[in-house]
Amino acid sequence: MAEKVAVEARAVSKAFGAGADLVRALDEVSLAIYENEFFTLLGPSGCGKTTLLRLIAGFELPSEGEILLDGQPISDLPPYKRPVNTVFQSYALFPHMTVAQNIAFGLEMQGMPAPQIAGRVEEMVRLVKLAGMAGRKPAQLSGGQQQRVALARALANHPKVLLLDEPLSALDLKLRQEMRSELKNLQRTTGITFVFVTHDQEEALTMSDRIAVMSRGKIQQLGSPLDIYERPVNHFVADFIGDTNFVEATIAGPEGPFVHCRIAEGLDLLALPTARSAEGAKATLALRPEKILLTQTGQKPGAAQGTIVQTIYVGTDTNYEIRLGENIRLNVRVQNAVDGRAQFAIGDRVGIEVPAGAARMLLD
Repeated sequence: MAEKVAVEARAVSKAFGAGADLVRALDEVSLAIYENEFFTLLGPSGCGKTTLLRLIAGFELPSEGEILLDGQPISDLPPYKRPVNTVFQSYALFPHMTVAQNIAFGLEMQGMPAPQIAGRVEEMVRLVKLAGMAGRKPAQLSGGQQQRVALARALANHPKVLLLDEPLSALDLKLRQEMRSELKNLQRTTGITFVFVTHDQEEALTMSDRIAVMSRGKIQQLGSPLDIYERPVNHFVADFIGDTNFVEATIAGPEGPFVHCRIAEGLDLLALPTARSAEGAKATLALRPEKILLTQTGQKPGAAQGTIVQTIYVGTDTNYEIRLGENIRLNVRVQNAVDGRAQFAIGDRVGIEVPAGAARMLLD
């Protein structure tokens, strides 16, 4: 059975200003977000992700195209009539109200009877793990606790869609990591469609069911975290998501499901194709640092060799910069030994292996 679409954008464009000052924030964006999905809009500042979120919320209207909710156009509905709630980066809690009062505020505005409000507030406090704190005011809470109050308030009226505009960016690293897990658990528990906006690739990869990577008002790639990371379709996506080596190669010809590519003397590899290219043509390959294998020289006869010119210790791993010949540099990530020591040092000669399919041929 086909998944039910919760939110749909059909050829949506949004422009600000006019004449020479016109800025096209969104350029004919089309996508479908499914019910009970954790969907992330990911990209750098100015890519259009927050503009799209504001269009769904009703804070902006599209210049062209339309937004649909449950298959119905909603452009004519003001924000307060849309079954959508938004959690902002700033939390926007009422400082003079307690946790319980903040959560209850929207329900009171809807005219819900007091006994139902009390029950719903208790449910939300328990859901976001703030038991015993209902009587506190925001100034008495940590940043993570304030974020939970904002989430509880937004979830209290059971919206069809919850929009989250970079809600974790004000938190420190440890708290952000904890809140990622809690957000995903909340989404699974409530069954509400989450649309999450972030510029943080790690947030997107760890929480999302699907990700739309955006740049300059367009969706560059839409897919699962695995697809986005392992099979980037172009240079922008490969560069924005994780660390990547971009390597110029010459195509030697097809080999089964792969393309045989030559990078340097002694270093040939089998890359995943995104398009067919003729023998002898040039291509750009994306190669993740953790996909490259380093061995002691002579361990595998005929393997390409390089020289380590830099090492960076990062705890679990060491990042190596390897020089091949005069013009090629590869960044390689290797897990450290049990005692934490790096396996190689600056100046070491190492063998280099790239498993079949580890590199990805890019379209641009």
